[in-house]
Amino acid sequence: AAALSGAMAAEGPRSLLALSAAAVSRSMAALERDVWALPGHLLRGLLPLLTVFRLERAEGAARRAGLSTQPIWRKLWDDVMKTRPPNSESITCWRKKFLETFFSNVLHGVLDVSSDWRLNDHHFSPLLHSSPHVSQLTLCNMLQGAVELAAEHNQKVLENLAGSLRILKFQHLLSSDQSIRRSLVLLLHRLIHHGSVSQVSMYSWPVPDTVLLVLILSMSAGFWRSGNALAYRSSPCCLCREEDKAQSQESAQERAESGRYDEREWSDGENQKGSSRASEEADVEVNGYGADAHLTSVLSGPRSPPLRNEVCSEASSKVPCDHTSIQGGSSPRCVSDQLSCHPVLRKTRRRLKSAVGKKRRCLRRSRGPYADPEDLYDFVFTVAREDNSGLLNKNSTTEGENAENWTSSSPGSLCTGHAGCKKRGGFAGIFSLKAAHRFRSVSTLELFSIPLTGETCRTLSNLLSSWVSLENLVLSYNGLGANIFCILSGLRALSCHSDCSLRVVRVSDVFSHMPCMELVRCILSAFPQLRMLSVSFDLKNQLEGNRPGGNPSCSEAEIPESCLEQLEIRFPREPLHTMFLLPVLKASKSLQQLSLDSATLPCSQELGLLLEALRECNPNLKKLSFHDVNLAEHQKEVLLLLQDPILQEITFSFCRLFESSTTEFLSEIINTVKRNSSLKILKLPGNRLGNHRLVALADIFSEDSSSSLSQLDVSSNCIKPDGLLEFTKKLEGHIQQRGGQIQFTHLRLFQNWLDQDAETAQEALRRLKAVCSVVNDSWDSSQAFADYISVM
Repeated sequence: AAALSGAMAAEGPRSLLALSAAAVSRSMAALERDVWALPGHLLRGLLPLLTVFRLERAEGAARRAGLSTQPIWRKLWDDVMKTRPPNSESITCWRKKFLETFFSNVLHGVLDVSSDWRLNDHHFSPLLHSSPHVSQLTLCNMLQGAVELAAEHNQKVLENLAGSLRILKFQHLLSSDQSIRRSLVLLLHRLIHHGSVSQVSMYSWPVPDTVLLVLILSMSAGFWRSGNALAYRSSPCCLCREEDKAQSQESAQERAESGRYDEREWSDGENQKGSSRASEEADVEVNGYGADAHLTSVLSGPRSPPLRNEVCSEASSKVPCDHTSIQGGSSPRCVSDQLSCHPVLRKTRRRLKSAVGKKRRCLRRSRGPYADPEDLYDFVFTVAREDNSGLLNKNSTTEGENAENWTSSSPGSLCTGHAGCKKRGGFAGIFSLKAAHRFRSVSTLELFSIPLTGETCRTLSNLLSSWVSLENLVLSYNGLGANIFCILSGLRALSCHSDCSLRVVRVSDVFSHMPCMELVRCILSAFPQLRMLSVSFDLKNQLEGNRPGGNPSCSEAEIPESCLEQLEIRFPREPLHTMFLLPVLKASKSLQQLSLDSATLPCSQELGLLLEALRECNPNLKKLSFHDVNLAEHQKEVLLLLQDPILQEITFSFCRLFESSTTEFLSEIINTVKRNSSLKILKLPGNRLGNHRLVALADIFSEDSSSSLSQLDVSSNCIKPDGLLEFTKKLEGHIQQRGGQIQFTHLRLFQNWLDQDAETAQEALRRLKAVCSVVNDSWDSSQAFADYISVM
């Protein structure tokens, strides 16, 4: 109250209404219900005087009175956060933005709630009351935030996050001790396995802790084991316990029904044998051991088929059991064919089927004594280092045998021995059902700037092989090298699942270990259902001898008709051969966006062949982008693209369009765009337009133009303030001639020379913003002086 009075006194004399509102705000605890019934004009003056706790509670009353609290939350952001959020123009709800950021700042100890009177309310629990608004959370460094959230006093906070959180990010992680990992396990189990987190992203981890990384990956994939690692204050997870109880009752009932059926159908001798076996299984189940052990013993036998296990209803995943290469190319036998041979499998499958459609129903978990605290380490190292006793068939291949050809083996075969995947003493990364159960899993996995070793890649490969809920996979700058084949192996196994959900794949790295087009064809041939594929490499691997020996090229792999809508390829200065891209284009009839980056054109006819292929194969193509592709000698093809009646967005980014052109070429570009009514967006960044070419582009909007261009990007084009002002004046003249009727709405001006004359630049921007939305930055042009000299 004293802080509020001081703030009001500093602002000068107040009206009687303002003084009354201030008095009411100090007594909200007693007057809250009456306040919400006030008319809108009174409520409007009161809302800015409320604490965050009361303001959040006032949302419903404000809405009923026709008032918006958005300006108040925006002012709160400015006063408390004191920063401008990125992409502030796209923020639709400042209430959510403030409370979400407030939660993160308080959690990580970077915001003191006593710093502002609006945050300092004894009714207000910062984490508890802001947690329902948190849909995205970042944990970093030593995972202090995970420890805090897993603490007993924050149990309600964790429950709120389980319902609201969708994106969980990890950034700049450091090694952590066992107690911190146990807190992280509890957090992930609650937020992913029994929560709503659908995306896990990890950023900037130069020297990752293998144990911690594997833990996050495996729990994101829905795998974990029962034991103290899942205990909460020395007791089992209550959600798991409730599911176990329900499943135990169902299992007992089904066993009883099965016993009655056996008595009716079997002979006396067979009945006696069956009853003995059922009794043995019942003893195993009651004692808390058995189902998984029996499954694993069956699955690890020679040539065992895949077993379909039901998982949480939200994920509809499958547990990987065996992806062994079948000799002769025959398909693995369906598990139903062998049910009669394995009564344990038959009963287990019947039990699991009953779980279908139930909210967050997970596999039956062991109800035996809880494991030692070391279970956390045991499980992680089991995932990362287990030998052939897991899913891979010992008898089917030896190390390195038949592993060099991942495309010719059974579609479900896992990585077993590429040059980048071999490990002395056995195969690492094998995931065992003995160690884990399957829970709900996330649908998006992103790994940015995290080096992945061969061991980690094998673990990830095995997780991917059955991650059927995964829809988006992003692997960016992970130093894969030859381990790319290991990842491909897991993806190939995943593609065999009929309920595979993968729709988006992004792979980028510094060095390419295989040609870009070969990788594109490998992925598309396995996943024709992909909607978006992005392959990007900075440099070509010069050590050709590092490629696994005997691995055949994927360039001959047949690509079935695909659902691909967006394809992005960044070539590491590789030649763009249309003959290699053509099969991809032919298979992608639904392609709408194509981006080609850093490619070299081996001959002058290559671009023409590409355009011809696009016209014939991709009639639905709407967006075409070239970046860092030298088009200086391809003026004819550029004009053909600009007059295409289907394309709606064209990008020529740093393509040296005007390097060897004449003024006639610029005039032809302008006239072509003026006649094209389908082109909506034209992006020309980094083409050295300069002032005079920018001014000429204003004629696109002249009175005789039929252009529908709404967005123009002229970033990084050495544009100075006087040139921008002249462009603005010319544009204003064209708009006046057309009676104010123009579709132009957005102009992008990043990294231009507008700091050369601040006054002229401000005038030009002011006049431009009256015509369209202008996006620019305060760029220091002195760093580009050499580039400017070359344009003069």
